[in-house]
Amino acid sequence: MPFGTYFFFEKFIVSEINEGVHFEWNMAEKLALEVFKYYGKNAKLGFISNRVNRHSVDPQNWIKLEKNHTIIIASAIVAYDKLNFMNASIEKKFTKNSIKRCKSLNEAIKWILELEEFK
Repeated sequence: MPFGTYFFFEKFIVSEINEGVHFEWNMAEKLALEVFKYYGKNAKLGFISNRVNRHSVDPQNWIKLEKNHTIIIASAIVAYDKLNFMNASIEKKFTKNSIKRCKSLNEAIKWILELEEFK
């Protein structure tokens, strides 16, 4: 997509938002349409935000996502520095769903695949 790259796997999605993007709700909605086309509206998925590029996220997107779509059961945020880790801590406060802060993509994938919902 013009604002990032998304990798669709069987049980989860990995997102890599482009450098400098402010990820807003309209972008989340565009992504949701593609997710529904690929997985269907009743799928249950994990979501991994692989923060390899500097960008910003409207933390209220998490509230809107939970209200409007129930496809994501848990999320992991891969933070490669202290600032991203602190931002992920703030984002956790905006959601009822589980969000794990991770230091590597491998850690995030392992955590998602070990969720009870996928066993």
